[in-house]
Amino acid sequence: MRVMAQIAMVMNLDKCIGCHTCSVTCKQAWTNRQGTEYVWFNNVETLPGQGYPRRWEDQEKWRGGWERTRSGTLRLRAGSRLKRLGNIFANPELPGIDDYYQPWTYEYKNLIDAPAGDDLPVARPVSSLTGEPLDTIEWGPNWDDNLGGAPRNAPRDPIVEKIRDEVGERIRFEFEQSFMFYLPRVCEHCLNPACVSSCPSGAMYKREEDGIVLVDQDDCRGWRMCVTGCPYKKVYFNHSTGKAEKCTFCFPRIEVGLPTVCSETCVGRMRYLGVMLYDADKVTEAASVEDEHDLYPSQLGCFLDPHDPAVVAAAKASGITHEWIEAARRSPVYDLIATYQVALPLHPEYRTMPMVWYVPPLSPVVEAVAASGHDGEDAGNLFGAIDALRIPVEYLAELLTAGDTVPVEAVLHRMAAMRAYMRRVNLGEERDESIAAAVGLTGPELEDLFRLLAIAKYEDRYVVPSAARADADALAEAHPLDDACPVGEAAPGRVLLNLSPTRRSA
Repeated sequence: MRVMAQIAMVMNLDKCIGCHTCSVTCKQAWTNRQGTEYVWFNNVETLPGQGYPRRWEDQEKWRGGWERTRSGTLRLRAGSRLKRLGNIFANPELPGIDDYYQPWTYEYKNLIDAPAGDDLPVARPVSSLTGEPLDTIEWGPNWDDNLGGAPRNAPRDPIVEKIRDEVGERIRFEFEQSFMFYLPRVCEHCLNPACVSSCPSGAMYKREEDGIVLVDQDDCRGWRMCVTGCPYKKVYFNHSTGKAEKCTFCFPRIEVGLPTVCSETCVGRMRYLGVMLYDADKVTEAASVEDEHDLYPSQLGCFLDPHDPAVVAAAKASGITHEWIEAARRSPVYDLIATYQVALPLHPEYRTMPMVWYVPPLSPVVEAVAASGHDGEDAGNLFGAIDALRIPVEYLAELLTAGDTVPVEAVLHRMAAMRAYMRRVNLGEERDESIAAAVGLTGPELEDLFRLLAIAKYEDRYVVPSAARADADALAEAHPLDDACPVGEAAPGRVLLNLSPTRRSA
């Protein structure tokens, strides 16, 4: 057993209101430079929809992630090393700027400086890349926002195309019969990252101490193989610097015990950060299972119980500090993923072992039951309504469990049981332990799950070990501020994304 630690994130889709605050604050912090006009390390998509970049889930086209060979080993979907070497100067499997969007601004000066006259001045859209006027604006990162793209764009959602024959009339895009929910997305910081394996220059690496995947800007040669290799299309090419860039999981904040910017500013308080301990020796085997439906449980099997004395001893032997082990024990992410098993991975069939997980949305069930005139919090009503969920369970399964509906239904039943059980508690009624038993939990466990999902405080949602703070203080003492780079200024030949103390994992 080779124990390693990973900073992971869970997002509760039941609480996302689609305000895009996380996207805006991330962009202001990390992608407000020349060459990143079209880049959104964090974006919020309305599903069903084509997403950003457009149809990023279509791996038949983009060839991202891993595939299992007949011999049971994994290889990149982009092809063999020889094939990728042959395309190194002209990689055809990349989203174009039209798949992302042509970033634009407006000729505001024309409004301000226009002389008085009978005609009303206008501000034409202008490309932020070329400076040339745009005749029409045809696509953007939030083109599907709030059903804005339905019924024109939503039917082209790759998941909808895949399951439409199976669910038939349950997916309809007339406005009054359509369904939607929000999906915030960041880099998955995978345990088995295809982007790292795709990089010919070795510039992409996964940090040993916290699992965060970064790009060394000095080593990057702009081959863009990592863009193809990432099935989530969360690696971007900076056309100004000629380098690849991606979400850094705000590692300068993580290193001093602070949550990511997107988590800190989340209005819905639906993000959770914590430490997961896992057995690195099991990762390849878990990602190589034959049946895609087994990928979710096989990844669960890689995670280690931080309360197990044998795991703690092995973690200490691997060099994991006491602070990180304690953070893993208090991790809300571990509770949601492993203890209560209400969080699921995004597209496990890509075999990258993602580490940003999601609690699927239940709210439409409650609303639908209440709208029919029945008690929307009654356990019996909720359990029965899940099968008729306006968001088809098959859609959620294709998104989160490689098409296996059983884990999704289990999560939705647990969420429904929590609501029904806690309604009785909050009304002062007698606790009904049969509700908890029906989903394999106890009453106190449902109360703890409710505390975590509904009323958890800041320090309960973000459990990030602050052991690195002592290292940062020591570094500051060793290198006085006079000799350091000013805030916001990079050292010559470096980009501020290159702050990681560990170059690459062992």
